[in-house]
Amino acid sequence: MPIIAPSLLSANFLQLEKDCNMLNESQADWFHLDVMDGRFVPNISFGPMIVEFISKATTKVCDVHLMIEEPEKYAEQFKNAGANILTVHLEACKHLHRNIQQIKSLGMKAGVAINPHTPVSLLEDILYDIDLVCLMSVNPGFGGQKFIPQTIEKIKQLKTMCVQKNLKTYIEIDGGVTLDNADSIIKAGANVLVAGNTVFKASNPINAIAELKSK
Repeated sequence: MPIIAPSLLSANFLQLEKDCNMLNESQADWFHLDVMDGRFVPNISFGPMIVEFISKATTKVCDVHLMIEEPEKYAEQFKNAGANILTVHLEACKHLHRNIQQIKSLGMKAGVAINPHTPVSLLEDILYDIDLVCLMSVNPGFGGQKFIPQTIEKIKQLKTMCVQKNLKTYIEIDGGVTLDNADSIIKAGANVLVAGNTVFKASNPINAIAELKSK
């Protein structure tokens, strides 16, 4: 069964505690927390303080996705805020190995995200050092976008690379995941589904999570 990581970006921030409690009672495995700086992506979301409040409201894994420039300046703050997994963007890191070493030294699992236009082959030299790859299946910055179909081929390529290297890397898909396309995403080789609107805009979010989990 896939790991389900609802994206809190789609939650109701006036009722954040209520939404956290709902996820705690659901089959969701991780909380996916999107941090945006208005520089790397054309939007601003939230920072370490919100992550800290959310992490205190759950015992589930806090999967923090940094869509920011210079992530090395903030890695320790996110660790202190409660991040269990910290993912940085390949495109934002001039010294990616150093970024990964920093995250690991702080005691977190390390992830690398790539944008839709970035080839999977660029992960070749870092794959042994990381725990997770986040394939962006929309252009990062905003929720509610449609899944980019070419992502399926990228999942297959990445899965082949992991099998060849005998790695059990998490393959996470972020953007446009729905009940309709989840099957094809999982069959291609992904094992972590980030879902925002599919969960939080559903008439029954707990049922939507259960349905994703059963794929």
